[in-house]
Parts: sequence; structure tokens; C-alpha cells
Amino acid sequence: MKYNTRNIGIIAHVDAGKTTLSERLLYYTGLIHKIGNVDDGNTTMDKDIQEKNRGITISSAAVSTQWKKDGTAYNINIIDTPGHIDFAVEVERSLRVLDSVVAVFCASSGVQPQTENVWFQAEKHGISKICFINKMDRIGADFFAVLKEIETKLHAVPMALQIPIGAEAQFEGVIDLIRQKALYWTDETGETIIEKEIPDDQKADAEEYRMKLMETLAEYDETFFEIFLDPENSITEEMITEALRKVCRSGAAVPVLCGSAFKNKGVQPLLDAVVTYFPAPDHLPAIQGKDPETEESVELIRDETESFSGLVFKVVIDKHMGRLAMLRLYSGKIKSGDTVLNVRTGESFRISRILQMQSDKTLAIEEAKAGDIVALTGIKDSKTGDSLSAVEKPVLLEAITIPAPVIRVSIEPKTNSDEKSFGLVLAKIQEEDPSLVVERDRQTGETLLSGLGELHLEVTLEKIRLNHGIEVNQGKPKVSYREILTETRTHREKLSKQNGGSGQFADITFEIGPRENNVPGIEFINLIKGGVIPGEFIPSVEKGFKDAMENGPLKGYPLESMKIRLLDGSFHAQDSSAFDFENAARDGFRAAALSCSPKLLEPVMQVEIQSIEEYTGAVTADINRRRGIISSIDEKSGRKIFAAEVPLASTFGYISDLRTLTSGRASISMKLSHYAMVPDFIANTLVT
Repeated sequence: MKYNTRNIGIIAHVDAGKTTLSERLLYYTGLIHKIGNVDDGNTTMDKDIQEKNRGITISSAAVSTQWKKDGTAYNINIIDTPGHIDFAVEVERSLRVLDSVVAVFCASSGVQPQTENVWFQAEKHGISKICFINKMDRIGADFFAVLKEIETKLHAVPMALQIPIGAEAQFEGVIDLIRQKALYWTDETGETIIEKEIPDDQKADAEEYRMKLMETLAEYDETFFEIFLDPENSITEEMITEALRKVCRSGAAVPVLCGSAFKNKGVQPLLDAVVTYFPAPDHLPAIQGKDPETEESVELIRDETESFSGLVFKVVIDKHMGRLAMLRLYSGKIKSGDTVLNVRTGESFRISRILQMQSDKTLAIEEAKAGDIVALTGIKDSKTGDSLSAVEKPVLLEAITIPAPVIRVSIEPKTNSDEKSFGLVLAKIQEEDPSLVVERDRQTGETLLSGLGELHLEVTLEKIRLNHGIEVNQGKPKVSYREILTETRTHREKLSKQNGGSGQFADITFEIGPRENNVPGIEFINLIKGGVIPGEFIPSVEKGFKDAMENGPLKGYPLESMKIRLLDGSFHAQDSSAFDFENAARDGFRAAALSCSPKLLEPVMQVEIQSIEEYTGAVTADINRRRGIISSIDEKSGRKIFAAEVPLASTFGYISDLRTLTSGRASISMKLSHYAMVPDFIANTLVT
């Protein structure tokens, strides 16, 4: 059976033109009949009020459309992901279920920090990539400079399939290096493509880049290498296309195209490249899973004849349709009315309806098969990362990794009348965005909302106000610090209580201290000999220590890492239970950890600031004032680019401060880099 489906994502830095490109893809594939623009706030993919107002994508939109090439109709599922680091979990969960991505670059800004971030996220998932160098009509556009940056900054091997005809205001079209033709877009809507011979003044460049393309293909594809070496062979378009397909799918090198989505130039060749070079779901290796009972590996062929398996990558709560579970089917097929199993909860349920998402519209379909991305209704208690499978063959698929929050803010409804619905709304937004954490401060009783950055929290609070009509009071943002032990101590903890009937008894001697290189998590080494503590109690000791790490000895922040060596102990045949040993470990941690010279760790952000020459001194001084360390200052297209590491605690309000400092002539982007020790002079002001 031949699958003509392509599951693609669109990834990029903020403002590289992702949503504009998605809009054009939908227009040329006939799904929409009027082109929307981000600046006008009328795009199909950004349907949230805030997305329209802010001009950024917050939640990844999913849409299904079709493209015809050479008489074959292809189904394309497109997911337009956010470019802002604060919404990294949206990118992560989309990449987890996609087969390939189009990476969009701005022709004048090139490879920006968030591009690197999402690119390496895509690398981790091993998915095929095509690059589209957008905004060729923009001032400072330089196709060849961006090509070089893809090589140096992303450590990729770019293969130009096109080179531009002109740049900036003179950008007219592209030269197709495979077919050796010049393509021009002459009308406003970009629907008419005129094919001509390559202009004389660009023949040499076209020849040079065509040769580079073939040399790269020869390097990464053995079959093409043999054809290329033999001077007797005349290399056909089909040979190049076949080699490109193999190299693109292997990930060894990446095809690069260019255009201007806003000016409607270069979009159709990109759609052709998507259906030609990207893999269909059945071209991909078998999906790996686990039997939830035996933990043994299970392999499923990506075919509709196989047993059903799928992954819920997102939960959306729609005001008309209720709870929708966005599902990627990896194998088998489902029909509405079928009963399927949620492997995490062990519960079976009946699928009410299967919907195909067309951004803000939905289309009910009778069945979905391997490779499809659909929304299901009638799925209770499903969460992001849940595996769904056939009841008779449960399969647990690899879950989605959710980054830990780094910033929190205390929140409360402005009016008492909203108190009741406030809790329900918080539960709802947490279901939709698992990178948000809502908890209650045990000391103050405040409700704390934690997220991945200031913008993330700001957007969430705005969502509560706009979508749910609840006005919220918020406190100042606080950093989510962590704690670390710096010295090792040995400690004995004995729990012995008699309270009539059976008592409680546990006795442990352990060594507690830092792990090598402070690797996150607990390293638990059991050195008990001769059964002085029975084997069945050992996991309880480890659990006790693991739970205790949630509240560090200094200020109650989570402990980042710890090493425990369980050395000795004793038990009582009648009075000891697993719970006693768990409690002993918790008490032992509290008693010993404070003597291990605990220190605070703080999140440090990787910051990139783009500004103009005259503000260099002001920007540098401001970074130093924030305890930042500048790692480089580069120049590009007449702008200064500062790369620095700045503690998160010093970045609150940075965006507006920077605007003031540079009269609005600077831009900033941040991502979490690592956790570092808080200097004592700062720690003393934080720890009471």
C-alpha cells in the first residue's frame, strides 16, 4: 500500500516568517481562498486572540491539506510551531510526532539562537529537514551568507537546489539547479510561474552550485557516486532527484530553497520539494515501544494492517467540542466507535468521533490509519505523552520530555466570586500546557504558577483573563532556584517507636554528598551485606531519599543532585516495615543534609542582543550590571550581536529596559543555558 501522506512541521526563530509561509502553503494547496497576513492579524494558523495581537505563534496549529504533483495527490499535515523559547514544549511535542521539518530562515538575519535550539531538537528526533531561506526581498538579504551559516552554526551540510535571481528589492525569482531553468513570479498572487533560460550573468554561478550539489550527493550516496565518476554517464534529473531523496531522508545533508513568502515567490517549488524528498510514514523504520507488563521491546510496522498504536501529543479543550486529544497514529487504524486502551491509566474507552483538523475548522472522518494526525473526542483523562493502543496488544511508546519550569509567580483572582472557577481554569490550562506547574506554597498558602519564562507566564495569565474572563492579581516573578550539596558526611538514623501493639523500627547508616560532576538526580549505591537490612526494604530507603530531595536543606528548593551510599543498618523482625525505612531515609536526609555545606543553584540564560553600534557601551554596561558574562560580540549586516550568559534573576523586565536604553533599536532573545552556583554575597540576601 502506498502512503501519499507527509507529516511536516515548520520551525524557525521568532519573526523568520513561519506563519506567513504556512499561510501561503494553505493558499496554494487550495485550503484557503484568501491570503492572510500576520501584520493584519487575519492568518489561519494564528487563531488565538493573543497570537493575533502579538504577531507570534504560541500553540502549534495543526492543519491538513493536499498538494498535487505530476498527477498524484499528496495529503500534507502541517504543524506551525512557535519560535519563542518560552514555548519550547510546544515545539518538542510537535517534533515528537512529525516525520520531517521545513526550517525557515530570514535571509538577512540568518541563523538565530532559537533556530539553533529547534534545529537541534529536530536532530535529536532524527527527522528529515529542508531549509527555506525566506525574506529574500528584505534589506540585507544574502542567500549565500545564510548558506554558510547553516554549515558553520548548525553543523549541517547544505545543498542548494536553487539560487536566487537578485536580492532585496531586486529579488525576481530563482534558478532551479536540477532542471537548469530560471523561474519568475510575475503576478501579485504568485500563482503564475514563468520558466525561462538562465540569465547569462548567472550561468557561471548556476554551473558552480549545480556541481557543488552533485559533489555533495556523490559524497553521501554510493549509487550516485558511481554514476558521477563515470564520464560516459549523462546525469538525468531523475538520478539527481532519487539521490536527493535518499540523502535528505538519511539526514546526511539538507536541501536548501529560497523565496519570499510575503511576496508570494518560491512557495510552489517548496511544496514540490516537500512531497518529493520527505518520507511518507511507511518509509520510516518500525516504531519501537515496550510491553507495559513485561518491559520487553515491541516493534510495530508503520502499516494499517498492524495492531493500533498512537501517541497523544497535545490536549486541547475546545469550548464547543470539549476535550480533544491530538493523536499521531503510528500503526494500525481506528474507526469512530472503536474501543482503545490508554496504556498509562490502564483504562479502555470508546472513541466518539475522529476529526481532521483544518486549523480553526474540523472535519469528521470515519477512520484514521497509520501516519495520520487527527483529533479524538470522548477520551477521558488523557494527557500529553499518553500512549493509546489496541486493547488486546498494549504498547507503551516513548513519552514526551517536558522541560522543568524556571520562573514562578504568585497569583490569585481579583474577586472572591471567581475563587471557585479559578481552580478549574488552572487545572484546564495545565492540561493543555504540561510545562506549566500550579502548586500551593505550604508556608504562605499562596497559589504559585511556574513556567519557562516571563513571556510564557504573561501569555498564560492573559489567556485566563481573555478566554475565561477572570482578572488575576499577580506577585513579582520569582526564580525557581535549586540546591546542591558540596561536602560528604556519614550519618546514622534510627527510628524506634513503641505505641502499643506492633511498633516502628528502622536503622540505617549512610554516606550523603554530591554526585560526580553534579549529574542531576539521585545516585543510590546499596552496600548492605549479609542481609542486615532485608532486600525488600532497600527500594523504600531509596524512595525516602528521592522524595526528600524535593525539599532541600537550605530554603526548601528541590535538590538538583545527590549521592547516597547505604553502608549499614539493622531491622526488627516484628516491628520493621518498608514504610519505616522510607521514613528513616527522609528523617536522615533532613538531619544530615544541612551539614553537607548546601549551596543554591540559579538558572543562567543564554542571551542574544542585537543592537546598533552607538549603543554598544550602554548594552555592555547593562549586561555587566546584571552579573552577565559576555561571550562574544559580532557584527552582521551593520548590527552588533552580543552573546552573553545572564542569571535569570537579573533578566526580569529586561525587554522593556533594553527598549528604553536603546530607544527601541535593539532586540533580545533568551533560552535556558544551565544552572550555576549562586555567589555567596547574593545567596546571603536570599536565604533567611
